[in-house]
Amino acid sequence: MDPALAMSPRDALVLCGARKGMVQRPLRERLPFQARIFDALNNKPDGTKMKSRKLVYEGKAKILYEGPEPGTLIQYFKDDTTAFDAKKKAVLEGKGVLNNRICEYLMTQLTGIGVPNHFMRRLNMREQLIREVEIIPLEVVVRNVSAGSFATRLGVEEGTTLPRSIIEFFLKDDKLHDPMVSEEHITAFGWATPQELDDMTALAIRINDFLSGLFLGVGIRLVDFKIEFGRLWEGEMMRVILADEISPDSMRLWDLRTNEKLDKDRFRRDLGGVTEAYSEVARRLGILTEVHNPERKGPVLVK
Repeated sequence: MDPALAMSPRDALVLCGARKGMVQRPLRERLPFQARIFDALNNKPDGTKMKSRKLVYEGKAKILYEGPEPGTLIQYFKDDTTAFDAKKKAVLEGKGVLNNRICEYLMTQLTGIGVPNHFMRRLNMREQLIREVEIIPLEVVVRNVSAGSFATRLGVEEGTTLPRSIIEFFLKDDKLHDPMVSEEHITAFGWATPQELDDMTALAIRINDFLSGLFLGVGIRLVDFKIEFGRLWEGEMMRVILADEISPDSMRLWDLRTNEKLDKDRFRRDLGGVTEAYSEVARRLGILTEVHNPERKGPVLVK
């Protein structure tokens, strides 16, 4: 079955144009027969899935299910959007589809330069197969430009280019509001070993160098981003690899010319146009292409 068919009608709208003012035609209008077959095989009459899967974990923006093989998981991207410790919530239709595709693209590019990560392959418009890892309970934030909490905390005017890239660590704990921690805290409490810290820092620098250049090439400034790492066990051997996701949900991306925000800050600051901004990022990366067929107006996600 074509993975492109494994989507809901609202997901299909993303294929036909998520930017403001564009015509949005559901995929089922173009592939009605195949779509009906897919629904008949995979859905109950009420629209729910026939096959149940074992839920491993559900977070704010993603769900992890047990994978088809030992050591694998299925990562599902939701449309749920939160900010400020989930005090602000919304459901933005199509956001999960875009994040899945952008994450797939960036993880694949990183694999190409030798950055180890958990991504294996995309399964459909919302899901990807990933390696199961033991998540290290730290958020690693790499900053190139002053923005967000950094600007507030240190009084550095937002938009100021930093003298050099700065790496910060935050403990993953919602109840404590993900406090910033030092390397001393991390090693003292055993959240990560000194070697793991060295590995995460080296990978973070490499990821930043590569992504900064990649986005610069499409007219986007990589302001900062948050990544997570996990321990991948292979027999008795263990190595630290990139995990979780890389998407506009976890990055600040500004248009190089206008400084227009193309990331989750549009939701945090009530700027609107969140999925339109994510679509623009996808378009510039070549994931979303313009289609000039008069019967299919607007951008289309590349398979």
